Amino acid sequence: METIDIYSKGEYPANILSNFAVNNFTFDGVECASMEGFLQSLKYRNIEKQREVCGLTGKEAKTAGNKKFFWKLSGNLYWQGRRYKRKSKEFDGLRLRAYEALLGNDVFRNALMSTKGKTLKHTMGKHKKRATILTEEEFIGYLNKLTEKI
Repeated sequence: METIDIYSKGEYPANILSNFAVNNFTFDGVECASMEGFLQSLKYRNIEKQREVCGLTGKEAKTAGNKKFFWKLSGNLYWQGRRYKRKSKEFDGLRLRAYEALLGNDVFRNALMSTKGKTLKHTMGKHKKRATILTEEEFIGYLNKLTEKI
């Protein structure tokens, strides 16, 4: 079985499935330019700043999130004024809903559909929940759930 390692500088479809890719989608009425922008926005309590970060892609989004490291100590993340604990089912549900919204992007959806029957991995991903907003296991799990939905 073919394996696809998701990486922003990889070949299609790996590059399109990367959270760094420019994949516009709307989530809870907020325009997001990439999944990375959305994920990094969760580190901000301020709703306007969240919207701003949602509009970022790639390294720019990652850099915006790197400035906010306190969440690693508190375990608190935010979306539209609501607090989420990093290790909660509610937070897991929030991220899954965001990925489901991303399915509305034709380029992303087509790239994901092209992976049916293949094994996905993200070797550069982290594994400890306290070290990242999205572990490799969570990321691949969401993509696999989405693939089942299509």
